[in-house]
Amino acid sequence: MTLKSRPGSLGKRLTPYLYLSPTMVLMIILMLVPIVIVIGYSFYDNVIMNKHPVFIGIKNYAEILTDKNFHQTIYNTAFFTISSVVFHMIIGLTFSMLLNSKLLHQTTRSIFRVIYVLPWVFTAAIIAILWRLMLNPNGIVNYFLNIFGTIDSKVEWLGSRDTALYAVTFINIWSGYPFYMVSLLAGLQGISIDLYEAAEVDGANSVQKFLYITIPQLKPIIVSMAMLDCIWTMQQFSLIWMTTGGGPIRATEMLSTYTYKLAFSKYEFSQASSSAVIILIFSMLLAFIYVRKQKARD
Repeated sequence: MTLKSRPGSLGKRLTPYLYLSPTMVLMIILMLVPIVIVIGYSFYDNVIMNKHPVFIGIKNYAEILTDKNFHQTIYNTAFFTISSVVFHMIIGLTFSMLLNSKLLHQTTRSIFRVIYVLPWVFTAAIIAILWRLMLNPNGIVNYFLNIFGTIDSKVEWLGSRDTALYAVTFINIWSGYPFYMVSLLAGLQGISIDLYEAAEVDGANSVQKFLYITIPQLKPIIVSMAMLDCIWTMQQFSLIWMTTGGGPIRATEMLSTYTYKLAFSKYEFSQASSSAVIILIFSMLLAFIYVRKQKARD
């Protein structure tokens, strides 16, 4: 009887893998194989453009890591990513607490929810066009700043090395905070009211309730969103490309645009592969930290 049951038990064990096999095959073909190919390309002199590429080891990595433009790119990406994540968190938490407040009427909260979530609805192309028009020297931003006396001349927000990085960071913050707001709002609504009532009985004020109840209860959500946001923001391409293209003079050059230009402007596909592998390593480190946090949370 044991021998007869073995085929059935084996079939039960294999059934989940049979269901997963189409997805696994697609992931291998569309993800794993391209990654392996790009890693292989990074060790040759210049693939695609050279019919007979020569193996040169880590020379491409050495050139990338010692390139001053790459150092500027690392700084821009770090500033862009850290600033975006921090302000996404602050603005998202502020708006979520406002929308969860009982001080506002239900209708008022519903209206503000629609308004606050609008930036998340727009595509990157619409956001880029919208802000390029508003930040134009003749745009509405300069107009109002001039009326209020903040500036006395027209500013090239996206065309000046002094302001371009701050401008694209602001745009990314504006377009990304609704993700935090919606997630944190759901988290706030999941906190038991009994905790706040017990704190009031113990004499806790609003600040103490926020620090010792709200933040600890939201911490798992905050950590998860921060990790994911770091990965997504570090790989941001479309918004940068459609607003500044990495300019002016590499002032807003990110790892993504730097790699793209190496491949499709300079046709240095091997160096572009090396840059892509470096981005992959950064992303995998963040993903590893995220998975560990998720396991600790579970």
